[in-house]
Amino acid sequence: MANEGQERLLVAAAPSRIGEGWTLRRFRRLPIIPITILILFIVVGVGATWIAPLDPTKTSLRDRNLPPAWLEGGDSRYLMGTDHLGRDVYSRVIHGARISLVVAAMVILVGNTIGVVIGLISGWYGGWVDEICMRLVDIKLAIPTILLALVLVLALGQTFILIVGVLAITIWPRIARNVRGEVLQIKTLDYVALARVAGASTPRILTVHIFPGVINTLIVLTTLEIGIVILLESTLSFLGAGVPPPTPAWGSMVAEGRDRIAVAWWICTIPGLAILIVVMAANLFGDWLRDVLDPKLRQLA
Repeated sequence: MANEGQERLLVAAAPSRIGEGWTLRRFRRLPIIPITILILFIVVGVGATWIAPLDPTKTSLRDRNLPPAWLEGGDSRYLMGTDHLGRDVYSRVIHGARISLVVAAMVILVGNTIGVVIGLISGWYGGWVDEICMRLVDIKLAIPTILLALVLVLALGQTFILIVGVLAITIWPRIARNVRGEVLQIKTLDYVALARVAGASTPRILTVHIFPGVINTLIVLTTLEIGIVILLESTLSFLGAGVPPPTPAWGSMVAEGRDRIAVAWWICTIPGLAILIVVMAANLFGDWLRDVLDPKLRQLA
């Protein structure tokens, strides 16, 4: 009898031990470096006004093209050197982080909202509604983002709102397509059928019963979109169709320094490295989050 009691205790404790082991394994695999970089990116972007030592738009022709402070000929006032107009590269990189953060936040908010609404409606109603929504997605995916942005900038002028709108239009089709796929699976489940039998309205079913089922997918896509939006914004700024000057943006800083890379490599290299590090950190964090939230991948871990 004593042995049977011990066996029962071991069996009862097994699930908790398995859960604890899974949690420990996941914690050990936590992407510490990407998370640290993203947190630093957010902190720097939010507190750019207080962190930046100098005005990023203030020029000083006497101090132009100064190398970083740790190189010969550098000035301790300019940690990362100055550009061709004597502006502090360090302060401009910090304020460029704010631009990238604000653009990414606004674009993801607007684009995800549009994509989720269209995806929910398309997947739920099906038929001709689904056909129209998916053809809109196909049309948007067939239009090059860079070309669309250049045309709109030439036609309407270079404004911050325009850039946010163009990038939001770019990301919503991906969200809509993935949400639609999730809705097509979830709406066939028993609890959704019971909600319909109980007389729940379509808006209630979509918001209370179906939307929570797509949140995991939406979170993963959002983390991956951070890098995509930053790259697109930097590309547009590099081409002169992004955030209007004199606001410092990483892409425009790279463009300003490309012709001087032989004599002042830091002007374009430092903001280029900032883009590389932040985008890579966002992608690595998104990959890890996908592995954690995907039940199929979680079973293989």
